[in-house]
Amino acid sequence: MFEFHGSPGHVAEQVETVKAIADEQGCGEFRWANVAEERSALWKAQHEAYYAAVNLRPGAIGWATDVCADQPAGRMHHADQGRPRPLARSRNHPRPCRPRQFPFVFSIDPAVPAELVEVKALTQQMVKRALAMDGTCTGEHGIRLGRQDHLVEELGEAVDLMREIKGALDPHGLMNPGKIFA
Repeated sequence: MFEFHGSPGHVAEQVETVKAIADEQGCGEFRWANVAEERSALWKAQHEAYYAAVNLRPGAIGWATDVCADQPAGRMHHADQGRPRPLARSRNHPRPCRPRQFPFVFSIDPAVPAELVEVKALTQQMVKRALAMDGTCTGEHGIRLGRQDHLVEELGEAVDLMREIKGALDPHGLMNPGKIFA
């Protein structure tokens, strides 16, 4: 699912670009809406995408993750050599996403430990790609414990300042104890 912002001409250009990428990647029918009621229905579907992705595989659990990159729609979908390639390819894991912020929901079989290993590797690939495009390793799903090293890679010494501010505001470590700024 994609949400487009800007002038009518810019939105139309974004829609055409994303439609072309979706067609190239074999994503099926591309539909878009600019009427409030239709947008509300689409957002409802997007909010239920997690459950839809997980339920595609009986007994699966979900692994939600995201990155952000303020890049033209589609840049996250191209390999360094310029060949079209999905950002994170896996045969078993559906992953809805939208531009700029790239949320993914992986559907994992808890009885198959190798799937979690694969999803963690794909998540690392997403983070590296986003950082290479001046994006961020975090999005609406937060920094997550597995991204602490990437935050330091992304922000450098600023992380130390963040820790100092956190310590000043929360000297007893009551807010989000054990997280990156602990």
